[in-house]
Amino acid sequence: MTEEAPKFKLNDGNEIPSFGFGVFQIPADGSTYKAVSQALKDGYRHIDTAVAYFNEQEVGKAVRDSGIPRNQIWITSKMWLQDYAYEDANKSIDRTLKKLGLDYIDLYLIHQPYGKVDEAWQAMIEAQKAGKIRSIGVSNMTPKIWQKWADKGIFNKKMPAVNQVEFNPYFQQKELRQIMSQNHVTLEAWAPLGEGNHSLFAEPLLNNLAKKYGKDVGQIILRFEHQEGIIVFPKSIHEARIKSNLNIFDFELTSDEMDAIRNLDQGHGAHNPDAPGTGEMLLNAFDVHAND
Repeated sequence: MTEEAPKFKLNDGNEIPSFGFGVFQIPADGSTYKAVSQALKDGYRHIDTAVAYFNEQEVGKAVRDSGIPRNQIWITSKMWLQDYAYEDANKSIDRTLKKLGLDYIDLYLIHQPYGKVDEAWQAMIEAQKAGKIRSIGVSNMTPKIWQKWADKGIFNKKMPAVNQVEFNPYFQQKELRQIMSQNHVTLEAWAPLGEGNHSLFAEPLLNNLAKKYGKDVGQIILRFEHQEGIIVFPKSIHEARIKSNLNIFDFELTSDEMDAIRNLDQGHGAHNPDAPGTGEMLLNAFDVHAND
C-alpha cells in the first residue's frame, strides 16, 4: 500500500474510508478471520459484511484481535429481509452487535429493499439515535424501488447515507446516480470488478491503460470507480490480490481516459432487483437464524 485510502464524507457528516474489503461468500470456517486479519494488516480500514454472509463473528474477532483502535476501522453490516418487522429489526441489530462483539456498527444497511422496509428503517433510525449505529443506509435500490419508498415517505425522517448496488464499468448506474446526487447519497459498489467478468477483463481499453500505468486491469477498474466517487470493497482470499487491489492511489486516470471508460457502460448488470418475484425468491433463499 503506497498511500492510505482517502475518506468520503457522507450526508450525515461521518467520514467513510473510500476503499474497503468485502467478505461475501467467504466461509466462516476460519477463512473469513484469516482474510480480514490479512486485509487489516495490509492497511484496509473498512470491512463490509452482512447477517446473510454468516461470517459476522469471524469479522468481529479479526477486528478485535488486530490491535488497531476500534475508531480507526469502519465496519458495515446489513439486515436480512426476514427481520424487517419492527421488533425483529431491533433484535437483528442487537444480534449483529453481539456476533461482532462490538459496541457499535459504523454502517448498517437494509440488505434487500422488499417487505417491511419502513419498519426496519424506523428501527435503524432509533438505533442510530441510541448510538448503536453511526450511519444507516440501503442496498440494491434501483431508481424504481427508491422512488417507491420515497413516495411512501420513509426517507422524510432520515435520508440514507449510502445505497450499495451492483456497479462496474459495464453497469455504471447513471440514472440511479442522478437521483442519489440530488439527495447527497453516496454509492457503494458491490461486484466492483464485475465478479470476474472475462469480457470486462479482456477490454482492450482497460488492458492498454494497465500497460501504460504498470498496473493490472483490476487496478485500472478500481481506480476508475474511485475517481467516480464510488466506494468499493473488492473481495479476495488470496494474499497477493488483497494487497494489489489496494495499490491504486499512486496514479490518476486522465479526464479523457475516464470518459473512455464511461463509454463502456452497457446499462444493465447481472442482478435485476426490479424483476418480479425477486423479494420472495430472496426471502426463501435461506434462514439467517438457522444456526442461532
